[in-house]
Amino acid sequence: MSSNPRQIAPGVMFLRTLVANVYLIREGSNWVLVDTGLRGYADNIRSVAREFLGSTTPPTAIVLTHGHFDHVGSLPALVEAWDVPVFAHALERPYLTGRSPYPPPDPLVGGGALALASRLYPRGPIDIGNRFERLSDSRAVPGLPGWQWISTPGHTAGHISLYRERDRLLIAGDAVTTVKQESIFAVAAQRPELHGPPAYFTPDWRSAGESVGRLAALEPEVLASGHGDPRRGPQMRMALRELAARFGDREAPKFGRYARRAAVTDELGIVSLPPDPLPKVMAGVALAAGLALSLSHARGRGVARY
Repeated sequence: MSSNPRQIAPGVMFLRTLVANVYLIREGSNWVLVDTGLRGYADNIRSVAREFLGSTTPPTAIVLTHGHFDHVGSLPALVEAWDVPVFAHALERPYLTGRSPYPPPDPLVGGGALALASRLYPRGPIDIGNRFERLSDSRAVPGLPGWQWISTPGHTAGHISLYRERDRLLIAGDAVTTVKQESIFAVAAQRPELHGPPAYFTPDWRSAGESVGRLAALEPEVLASGHGDPRRGPQMRMALRELAARFGDREAPKFGRYARRAAVTDELGIVSLPPDPLPKVMAGVALAAGLALSLSHARGRGVARY
């Protein structure tokens, strides 16, 4: 199920694919697709391009904020139909060309059902072969004059955001979210809240906090995220500044696989990972449950008196 597409700024259409957002941007005679959402939404996206952009021609390019499954799910079907280049940061290459999966998720952070289920989520890679194109160091966005891409790592090493200065429109990807993505209830209701990236898939919290600060400094008028409804205006800017200022206390986890040490990746994929604390946590839970069961049986036999 997708949301009703709507225009959020001149030439910019918003479309939700169940839990992840995509953006169709028209500049002059060109249009560009930003992210592709979940698998199974290729026809929806093409329909929006026909009905709302008035375009039956393929986009100039597809630009990815990053390559997580909920942002590239419909990518294989779209590139097969359109045969267009796909632009992303160089550090996203291994996850888009079949070289490496992303670092494992951390289900111990985030405190919601979607976080707990994160071990079941695909982490790639997919392989789009020679359609992958590296974004230019000039920060220009292919097919979109007036836009620039901004490096916003943390959620992934090659995560980017997009910014149009003339109206201060920011497409933040997952660097900033406008819903608590870890909570299935918040996502179902699309309750508006400003947060950092989805915690369970964020392997570098220091970089994530720096990226939020970089985006807050832009003082955007419209904030469009990969998750949640777009927000705008002075209250949004104040909330974004507060998020940046309190990121370490409010967003970064105190416990979890990446709480103290980040995953290290490069243009070939994973280099090193911190140890996974989940087996120890589960062993501790099992031990506690076993002791509780033993005490219960002992009480039942009258061996233990309290």
